[in-house]
Amino acid sequence: MNQGDQAVQFIYLVGVLVLVASAFLVRRIPIGQGLRMFAAWVLIFAAAFVVFTLKDDFKALWDRMVLETRGGIVQEEKGGELRIRQAPDGHFWVNAELNGQPVRFLIDSGATTTSISRSIADQANVRISSGFPAMVQTANGIVSVQRGRADRLTVGSIERRNLAVHVSEAFGDMNVLGMNFLSSLKSWSVEGRTLILRA
Repeated sequence: MNQGDQAVQFIYLVGVLVLVASAFLVRRIPIGQGLRMFAAWVLIFAAAFVVFTLKDDFKALWDRMVLETRGGIVQEEKGGELRIRQAPDGHFWVNAELNGQPVRFLIDSGATTTSISRSIADQANVRISSGFPAMVQTANGIVSVQRGRADRLTVGSIERRNLAVHVSEAFGDMNVLGMNFLSSLKSWSVEGRTLILRA
């Protein structure tokens, strides 16, 4: 939410509180009782203001709580398959290891190449090419990336070595498992709310 929206909401809150205060004055409520009622209304509107301002954060927290009560990110190995349950946000997330470093990936069949943040690349000691950066199209526009190689990527019992990756600070804390990983599998499919990877 931007500063302009927050300013408008603050002005609206002040206006509502002024109306409440004027209502108390018109009704000639005793000062002590009026102050208590006014303080209660201030708390109510302040709580509503905080909830509305931070609604995206509360939604993310709620989604996380729902995921936790469902047992977190489920990755179940069964008969040579890795089954991954869909998250409340509609995506498939997987816990993997990149050169032994735990990394959470979004599985995205729309991404050509597996992509990782610069901080993860540093933590996992990913080999980065010394060549010129490449420009790639992402969901957030065109970004500059460095080409790299992951010595080992492990997702459940599935392991891939010398996997090409794109590295960029523009990815923030988002790491994406792309088609260069998915196409190395025997097959993959989505059945209902479950993604099935077959090594």
